[in-house]
Amino acid sequence: MAVGIFDSGLGGLTVLDAVAGKLPDVPLYYYADSAHAPYGVRTMDDVHGLTKTAVASMWEAGCDLVILACNTASAAALRRMQEAGVPKGKRVLGVFVPMIEALTERQWGDNSPPREVAVKDVALFATPATVASRAFQRELAFRAIGVDVEAQACGGVVDAIEDGDMILTEALVRSHVDALKRKMPKPDAAILGCTHYPLMHDAFQAALGEDVKVFSQADLVADSLSDYLERHPDMIGDADPAFVTSGDPKRVSDRATQFLRRQIIFQSA
Repeated sequence: MAVGIFDSGLGGLTVLDAVAGKLPDVPLYYYADSAHAPYGVRTMDDVHGLTKTAVASMWEAGCDLVILACNTASAAALRRMQEAGVPKGKRVLGVFVPMIEALTERQWGDNSPPREVAVKDVALFATPATVASRAFQRELAFRAIGVDVEAQACGGVVDAIEDGDMILTEALVRSHVDALKRKMPKPDAAILGCTHYPLMHDAFQAALGEDVKVFSQADLVADSLSDYLERHPDMIGDADPAFVTSGDPKRVSDRATQFLRRQIIFQSA
């Protein structure tokens, strides 16, 4: 029995770690589409197709509930998959839903008119594809008024993290924050809109300044999943817990072990 967690690469392991800490008794099935990573430089249609294929394989493996622990996949594929309909007894949820709930201080299903919220100027750091989708801005606009979102496409950051080059990653973070500040000098809050970015939380915070509230997704997703499973305990499914990848299992295992600082063994998807 396992809940599915999907990502284009290893960023979703930050979500897996937070979920495992919050829900230690819930087995997890992690799928990394490493053969096609990174998604952040692909077209929306391409990401939708890849995500749809991967999630279908996770459903077939017995994951009744799949979390898209990838903002690019959530932005490009979640709404289209839900609108097209999913198999009976299956669910797919997106990773940025809890972030929107935290920013707007209201539940996702709250369809009351948009209202003012505490934050006014929000910096969004995300992959080029997520920024191009404007999914964060769209979902925020449904729920909040008077919020100015300035997005910064953080090219190169995911690749540098996956390559384990922290010196380059920190330099790229500072560069992207500087670029954002030229457009929005004093943001109230910042969204780390990629599941890789929590690993660089301290670097983003240092570059932004301590007075900027930085929203990172992993813990928010874990809290949201805990609440969801309390209401829908039957959604755990019958998949065996596993780590699978469309890429080279040995290479992905080595990177994942470095990523989480504990041994992770991937199998071929």
